[in-house]
Amino acid sequence: MSKRGGLREFIARLEAAGELKRIAIAVSPHLEITEITDRITKAGGPALLFENTGTSFPLLINAYGSERRMALALGASRIEEVSERVLNLFRKLTAPKNSLREKLALLPTLGELASYLPRRVKLRHPPCQEVVHIGKEARLSMLPILKCWPLDGGPFITLPIIHTYHPETRIRNVGMYRVQVFDDYTTAIHWQLHKVSRRHYEAWKAKGEKMPVAIALGGDPVYAYVATAPLPENIDEYILAGFLRRRRVEMVPCITQPIEVPADADIVIEGYVDPHEPLVLEGPFGDHTGYYSLPDYYPAFHVTAITHRREAIYPATIVGIPPQEDAWLGKATERIFLAPLRLTFLPELVDIELPIEGVFHNLAIASIEKAYPGQGLKAIHTLWGAGQLMLTKIALIVDKDVPLRDYWRVAELIAENLDLRTDIIFSQGPIDVLDHACSQAGFGGKLGIDGTRKLPEERILPPLSYPSPTVSLLGTSALQKEFPEIEEVNLRLLERGIPVWIGRFRKTQPKQGLTLGEKIACHPLFAGVKVIVLLDGDMSIQDLGDVFWRFANNTDMRRDAKLICDAEGRPHLILDASTKSAELDGFARPWPNVIVMNEETIQKVDRRWAEYGLGELIPSPSLRYRPLVKGDAAILAT
Repeated sequence: MSKRGGLREFIARLEAAGELKRIAIAVSPHLEITEITDRITKAGGPALLFENTGTSFPLLINAYGSERRMALALGASRIEEVSERVLNLFRKLTAPKNSLREKLALLPTLGELASYLPRRVKLRHPPCQEVVHIGKEARLSMLPILKCWPLDGGPFITLPIIHTYHPETRIRNVGMYRVQVFDDYTTAIHWQLHKVSRRHYEAWKAKGEKMPVAIALGGDPVYAYVATAPLPENIDEYILAGFLRRRRVEMVPCITQPIEVPADADIVIEGYVDPHEPLVLEGPFGDHTGYYSLPDYYPAFHVTAITHRREAIYPATIVGIPPQEDAWLGKATERIFLAPLRLTFLPELVDIELPIEGVFHNLAIASIEKAYPGQGLKAIHTLWGAGQLMLTKIALIVDKDVPLRDYWRVAELIAENLDLRTDIIFSQGPIDVLDHACSQAGFGGKLGIDGTRKLPEERILPPLSYPSPTVSLLGTSALQKEFPEIEEVNLRLLERGIPVWIGRFRKTQPKQGLTLGEKIACHPLFAGVKVIVLLDGDMSIQDLGDVFWRFANNTDMRRDAKLICDAEGRPHLILDASTKSAELDGFARPWPNVIVMNEETIQKVDRRWAEYGLGELIPSPSLRYRPLVKGDAAILAT
């Protein structure tokens, strides 16, 4: 096997494409790299290679942070090429085979697939084991592990490819779960309740044995992607990796643990989890939701060895207020898994969109080819039962001709087609454990919206007439005399003919969001408004992307939504997206703070910006979101 490959080969491709910037001066992994990267990512800038991290390892970040770089990581010129390959494969495999000739014609395809299966190889010195540190020499401090945000519980490995297997079936799982470093030899692994590795952990616990674990870093950039891909349980992620890169993944045994890793990985951290040890407190962590995730108890991982290439690169990412690099990993999944979703769950599916501001699990917009009454509602329930889409908080279904990435057009067509009496459904079920708004961790309310054109059979109620609202009378100054708690209004949707009013209010009373919403909904000025969204806090609500990000994060769709009919019988949907507390809302869980960088680091990066060689100064994105921060702790007092 050639020793070429790994991240250095990917870096060469990025550099040749003009998609990478090298930073030669010394930069600290403690907050400084995060602040630089946050500015570059939100500005649509390149991948960054920090060559002097205070360790022997350069650090690569934002490598997946654009559509073009994501495609390069997948070995394509555009993501749709990969989606088309997947679709063609599924068509060949699922097409009826009525004759022996047709069945024999499938053999080359099956042979190609067999060539993608991962294979264990015997190599005297695999690239990932050119340098070996065992026992006390295997110190995590040798790696440039990031302290990402000021209130994080510690440094975190943020792009780990974690290998586990089931003790009985020996079936492997490859997943990406954040890893908090406690000391040179101990970490916590964030195995969430819904994840396969968590089930492996429970199986090892039942068996009463230590669980071998290997954390790979780097190697082919496809590996990090497949570790995030929503494959069915018991399907080896390295089969997908082999398909994407058009050659099998060669696996080698670890040195101190009975587990295998890719031979071309840059760095491998070997170790074990002892299921009989008490769980350890992990977090808080500045997460992809844009809020600190709540501390919780997770398994401890003990390092037994660290191996790496001689010229290894340490890969990392940061997450936080969107957009961030992880958005493009999500966009790749959105395109690549469209065909499997259509062929296995939802044959009427035409397209799907997961808006970046929805942080993956808060909103799914899907278009369908509608053929019968109730199909939009059926599609909603199907999405809520389809793999990781079960965590979707808001499912929105539209017709096949709707351009899903034109959010204005989506909103306009929903406004035309939506009857609040019949076309929305409230449900409850599994919610991402990182969602802080649901009253019970991992379980909360959902909202389904059928925005399709209605067939005659679906028009079961006489149509309602909403008058055109007088937009000028619904602004801040016009309403404050009657509703003094209103501090700001966003009328952009109303100005486009979309009957959604957005307001920011000063919250001082119990259940004030829904109470204020009821008063507004029954006011004659709001007769033509179908949806009322209420937020609190000191940050402006004029940016609709920020409004949706905050609304989707801060709302449990059953608890914080209410349908109110006005005096004429017209329904209005109230959505309370305010911060919840024990004092004013009876909210029993802690509420997290928004993620922003501290002033010291912002000023440091401002001073050094010219040294980095990154062009004109980009202001810190944290300055925009600082008005949302309350106090100086990651988790607010309940």
